[in-house]
Amino acid sequence: MSPEAQKIEFPFTLKIETATGNVTVPIAFLTREQVAEFLQHDFKRLTQEAGAKGARVHIEQAITADYANVLQEVAAYLRRSALKAG
Repeated sequence: MSPEAQKIEFPFTLKIETATGNVTVPIAFLTREQVAEFLQHDFKRLTQEAGAKGARVHIEQAITADYANVLQEVAAYLRRSALKAG
């Protein structure tokens, strides 16, 4: 793979805590700005859409994953969590 085609990834594990349990999702960001964007906007939006009150997120370095799939997994987990709590 040529240097131009290589992507730098920042691998993390995303641990989500809700009133009904925890889930750990592997995640990768291409930039540090994506980490900030996820924490400041995406997670809050997904939590609100799912109606999951009191959800917390912890991010630690880990293996890589597809960001779009991670957003889908997080949203699905938060929806299930809100259904269990309701």
